[in-house]
Amino acid sequence: MQRVEGTTAQAPRLLRRVVDVRAGEAAPLLWSFAYFFALLCGYYLLRPIREEMGIRGGIGRLHWVFTATFVVMLAAVPLYALLVARVPRARAVPAVYRFFLLNLLAFAALVRAEIAPERVAQAFFVWISVYNLFVVSVFWSFLADVFTSDQGKRLFGFIAAGGSAGALAGPALAAALVDTLGPAGLVLLSALLLEASARCAQRLSRGGARAEQVSAASRLARPVGGGPFAGFALVFRSPYLFALALQTLYVTVTSTFVYFQQARIVAATLREPKARVALFAAVDLGVNVLALTIQALGTGRVIAAGGILAALLLHPLLTGGGLLAIAAAPTLAVLTVVQAVRRAVHYAIERPAREVLFTVVGGEEKYKAKSFVDTVVYRGGDAASAWVQAGLAGSGPAGTAVAALPLVAAWVGVAAWLARRHARLERAS
Repeated sequence: MQRVEGTTAQAPRLLRRVVDVRAGEAAPLLWSFAYFFALLCGYYLLRPIREEMGIRGGIGRLHWVFTATFVVMLAAVPLYALLVARVPRARAVPAVYRFFLLNLLAFAALVRAEIAPERVAQAFFVWISVYNLFVVSVFWSFLADVFTSDQGKRLFGFIAAGGSAGALAGPALAAALVDTLGPAGLVLLSALLLEASARCAQRLSRGGARAEQVSAASRLARPVGGGPFAGFALVFRSPYLFALALQTLYVTVTSTFVYFQQARIVAATLREPKARVALFAAVDLGVNVLALTIQALGTGRVIAAGGILAALLLHPLLTGGGLLAIAAAPTLAVLTVVQAVRRAVHYAIERPAREVLFTVVGGEEKYKAKSFVDTVVYRGGDAASAWVQAGLAGSGPAGTAVAALPLVAAWVGVAAWLARRHARLERAS
């Protein structure tokens, strides 16, 4: 018993070495860390399967698949908005995860039975492209309710490290277990991790003794209210939310530009599906090692030293440099490095900083407008850039990279405006 008490007493001191955690924050911080770990570990078990199925379904059809994903998002977002409008947030969030868990069980059965493999591959690619944005968006909406803006600046980087650790464990497990369990077994393992995420959300919703935690628990016990299409209206009425939508759009469009070039080169180089799964798993592993290193050593320091402004500007500036590198040397090695660095900085710095921006808005904005931005806007950018890619197929990686540079310049301007606006809203609140 004495040892348990001593270990518990030491835990905050150990945490304070890596994150600015204060009295009463250790428990919700660690539950949030575990929540994001389980969520992204489960997704990254599925990601190599998604990439292989995207290729199996046909590279030439990818722009249609991205369009189908966008259409599914348009249907799903109002249903989610209706759920959070009527059901308390503490119950709605686990319910969303368990709905997706049932979907995973259905896909596992279809993959194991080898029913219509090409059609199932296309459906799985669309489904997981919806799933990964929804579950992560719901996570950060929930966290924006649990923590204040000041807490987000201090703690979101560490919480994001939980996601990176899960994203590191997921591809490692996929690479190690794909021969033993096969794709269907990996899908079932992902379902178990999704249930763990739902249980972490339930634990966080109970709150704690601190005033902020009592207030958060009270909010989570209430529905958001409003209508199913409020997210769309809120984004277009608020300059702040509209700028957040533009920020998200610039991230996804530039990401899709690089992704298509990578998919074409991998399809031409590797013919064996298992080899593609192993390659994508290895790339994800490398990205998340880099992201976790940045989060452990740099996220808190970047936000503390340069504020939200520096954190938001880093991603577009690195993206511009990466696009110039691709234009100069459009090889698989350069594309892979650029994609890895961009994704690592996105997960480690840009995404936590962007989530802090949502802590200063109301409940409908946190859940409905944020869901619209994170899903419909994100996948709309995917769909639009996929069609642009189809039109630019003849210009090659170098021409595509040059075409994306004006977007990066606009992205820098929007990021700077958002940082200034957040500071004013934070002072007002």
